[in-house]
Amino acid sequence: MRRNQVAVVGAAETAELGVIPTMSQLQLHADAALNAIADAGLKLSDIDGFATAVETPQQVCHYLGIKPTWVDGTSVGGCSFMLHVRHAAAAIEAGLCKTVLITHAESGKSMIGKQPRFTAPDSLNGQFEAPFGVYGPPSMFPIPVLRFMKTYGITHEQLATVAVVQREWATKNPRAMMKEPITVADVLNSRMIAYPFRLLQCCLVTDGGGALILTSADRARDFPRKPVYIMGTGESVETPMVSQMETFNSSRAFKVAGPLAFKEAGIAHGDVDHLMIYDAFAHLPLFGLGDLGFMPYEETGRFIADGNTRPGGKLPLNTNGGGLSYMHSGMYGMYALQESVRQMRGIAPAQVPNARISVCHGVGGMFAASGTIVFTNER
Repeated sequence: MRRNQVAVVGAAETAELGVIPTMSQLQLHADAALNAIADAGLKLSDIDGFATAVETPQQVCHYLGIKPTWVDGTSVGGCSFMLHVRHAAAAIEAGLCKTVLITHAESGKSMIGKQPRFTAPDSLNGQFEAPFGVYGPPSMFPIPVLRFMKTYGITHEQLATVAVVQREWATKNPRAMMKEPITVADVLNSRMIAYPFRLLQCCLVTDGGGALILTSADRARDFPRKPVYIMGTGESVETPMVSQMETFNSSRAFKVAGPLAFKEAGIAHGDVDHLMIYDAFAHLPLFGLGDLGFMPYEETGRFIADGNTRPGGKLPLNTNGGGLSYMHSGMYGMYALQESVRQMRGIAPAQVPNARISVCHGVGGMFAASGTIVFTNER
């Protein structure tokens, strides 16, 4: 994809975030979609491309009453929406469509009309992991995290600081679910979930959704909102078992998607003003800083503990409060994208002054997939 040839012209989340027992998952999709369409100054009839995950494209399109000529139902976990952005940009450049709507919604807390997700018993995970009690994030993540801590000298206090810093950002965000400041001691004294993770190091469980609208950069100049251009994109997938047990293998998805996006964008790490890293659990910002090449893994814990990613730090990270404090309906990638767009528009609640380039890095599928998008507000 060529740099800055496609732009985000609409971005919005559901009117409410948190606990929404009055709306089904499909209704949340529609709420986010209509909000993004209004943000772009468009009508439903203007949409000719559509992408979503978990819910099928035809289900959402039927509910909204749109008939796109291009659809994408890629569903690889929480980073699916980063991949949708990449695919949509390619489709727009190829002339397959002009205006793409990407939606996400989950009734993760209220479970109203939520699509079931399960591990098939004849899958690799179903055969070789689930029978031994390894099932779902709380039981899958601790082993590689403990290995990471031992290998690179990451302390429990440093891991706890990730949650503390994310909460600092959340205190500045009126829509964040958790806004009460916390300390390292608060984190380490919170209820144990699965060693080494305690309650305050695990993501929230909420309801909500979000949507983006993309079009060509040339058309974007005529839209009411300031365009946010896509500089670079990257994606990759890996076998879940490999990405879990061979956590720092050079082939894992995280370490493929990021460099691809940086190369396509033509940027260096020092050019990045703002960073979003998917944080379903507190360790992911540490992994992301190393995987993206910002620093060696052994420096990541101290980098955050020394205040470099908190408000006023040199690398603002997860400025909406992240999945730990902002919200997390089950697939967080859309909310990270929303914050990158807000920062590039200059309208984020905790706005980074003079931010010009934002990198949004997502993971999904129990570490088995990754997507990275580089945004800019300058063409």
